[in-house]
Amino acid sequence: MTEISERYARHAAAFAATIAAVPADRWSAPSPCHGWTAADVVAHVVDVHGMFLGLVGRKPEPGPEDRAEAFAYVRDIVQADLEDPERAGATYEGMFGTQTFEGAVDGFVTFDLVVHRWDLGRAAGLDVAVPEDEFPRVAAVLEMMPDEVREAGTVFGPALTPPPGADAHTRLLAEIGRKAW
Repeated sequence: MTEISERYARHAAAFAATIAAVPADRWSAPSPCHGWTAADVVAHVVDVHGMFLGLVGRKPEPGPEDRAEAFAYVRDIVQADLEDPERAGATYEGMFGTQTFEGAVDGFVTFDLVVHRWDLGRAAGLDVAVPEDEFPRVAAVLEMMPDEVREAGTVFGPALTPPPGADAHTRLLAEIGRKAW
């Protein structure tokens, strides 16, 4: 395993555990992503995995309908591709120029898992936090994203002003456009 595939595996496992912990009656609960329910957050994460696989010419067959199984299905494909040097190094032309699949997964898909895990937890009434060791990576991704991404209001929203004396976690979430207070 590379550092990138290990990081992806760790955050994918945490996301899967959060899916498993969502109470059945909370799937239709609103999430911090404007207009999205808990179920919509998971569907988005599954779709993003498929989209990034598609950028390097890999289009997975339609997966299971069950949320947990659908995520496990795309997670397993991405994980296998990260552990295959040829597939991990496959390139595509994107918003930031030529990128490798591995770099894109590390720069966006894993970021998506981290942020949307918090969103899913919030919608489900679960105590979920952004891991402290990911704060610098989340901040770095925020800095390179164009304003249009914030305007979409799903991955990022407009930055909020955290309350005075807010901890680092609350300040980070406020920068993403999430209200954690």
